[in-house]
Amino acid sequence: MIDVLISGGGPTGMMLAGELRLHGVDVLVLERDAEPSPAVRSLGLHPRSIEILDQRGLLDRFLAHGQTYPGGVGRFAAIEKPPVPLDTAHDYVLGIPQPVTDRLLTEHAAELGAQIRRGAEVTGLDQDDDGVDVELADGSRLRSRWLVGCDGGRSLVRRLLGIDFPGEPASTEWILGEVRVTMPTDELTEISNRVRRTHKGFGIGPSGDGLHRGVVPASSVSEDRSVPPTLEEFRAQLRAYAGTDFGVHSPRSLSRFTDATRLAERYRVGRVLLAGDAAHVHPPLGGQGLNLGIQDAFNLGWKLAAEVEGWAPDALLDTYAAERRPVAEEVLTLTRAQSELLSPEPGPQAVRRLLTELMDFEDVSRFLAEKIAGTGIRYDVGDGPALLGRRLRDLPLSRGRLYDLTRRGRGLLLDQTGALSVAGWTDRVDHVADVSSELDAPAVLLRPDGHVVWIGDDQDDLCAHLPTWFGPAR
Repeated sequence: MIDVLISGGGPTGMMLAGELRLHGVDVLVLERDAEPSPAVRSLGLHPRSIEILDQRGLLDRFLAHGQTYPGGVGRFAAIEKPPVPLDTAHDYVLGIPQPVTDRLLTEHAAELGAQIRRGAEVTGLDQDDDGVDVELADGSRLRSRWLVGCDGGRSLVRRLLGIDFPGEPASTEWILGEVRVTMPTDELTEISNRVRRTHKGFGIGPSGDGLHRGVVPASSVSEDRSVPPTLEEFRAQLRAYAGTDFGVHSPRSLSRFTDATRLAERYRVGRVLLAGDAAHVHPPLGGQGLNLGIQDAFNLGWKLAAEVEGWAPDALLDTYAAERRPVAEEVLTLTRAQSELLSPEPGPQAVRRLLTELMDFEDVSRFLAEKIAGTGIRYDVGDGPALLGRRLRDLPLSRGRLYDLTRRGRGLLLDQTGALSVAGWTDRVDHVADVSSELDAPAVLLRPDGHVVWIGDDQDDLCAHLPTWFGPAR
């Protein structure tokens, strides 16, 4: 009996595996592909995901492989505006190719003791009150207490559960390629910029290692998106839009993506849950897909671990869907809106001109930037000050900084009074008596994912709130 099986070894699955292993949960990741994909489907990480990496002590290894872009989320539907400051200690986008992100998260999960099995495709499942039986393509069977489907937009786990996936089918498809080119860079840039004046869904430019990353609308929506495009198909579409194929050759990867937009009606059936693209798909506008999946995993990990360990309060696991599904719904709204604003039709272009003017107001630009960056998320944890339900950014303390204290994935009471106690919960919650000039509250209680669930200075009130998130005292 395995504690948790994870179907899918992408960034969502590996982030979840790492979070579960922090709590000693027995984890096996089943990945269908025998080798990691070289396709660069995501180019970076947003501030909220960067905060997550910092909370777990992973940020330095990611920074070593990426490039920081301050104010990088100050763009909506390719409308360029000056960046606005966000409430985070990491107000930048980290440019890093998805294969590198995948590799670093996989290494992290493995270091923590997660089992990872490649070339293992899930083909069936059955569940009862005590666990889940999973069948693999080779005919073998495994049994676990829980199963999490992190197996992408065409999730077999979701389909086996019979979960509806309503939304809009693909109406537009793009071809994405990492290739080498023969055209000089100056000429390539001039042509690309000219085409983008009227076709915002087109682009080609250097991506490092002597490669160029190109994206161009396909001639039609393919019947089977799992079949990669050919180099000739890519060349033909480049010529159709730019009048040249830029001399593209020697592709490292060619793939497709569409504007299909769907959201799972449920995130859980019994002992099986969904996370990442298995629960939501949308166009990549704003670069939120990979970030959304990592943040799903960060929300789910400690809650599922609490269930396995036996201290989870009633309905704790249900808060995963209650909190994350509305976030996905907002992302779908954002990507739908950006898709419309990229249309060359007169109506969307009129709205685009109006929004371009509105974004000159700092509050409008900040509102949109917070939506994309994820820093504006506030979960419903009860009535109280504006900070309640939000994730606390990294704060300087008198003896260090806040995120250095969150490495183990436990709850944390940051107590500026020095008079409070978490006696009865010390196996789940750390008590830190320290002060910060940037925290306007006597004390705050943080969940393992960094969200504030209590603010105050009354011991009895604290003890009344601790069981809601950390179970009964022991």
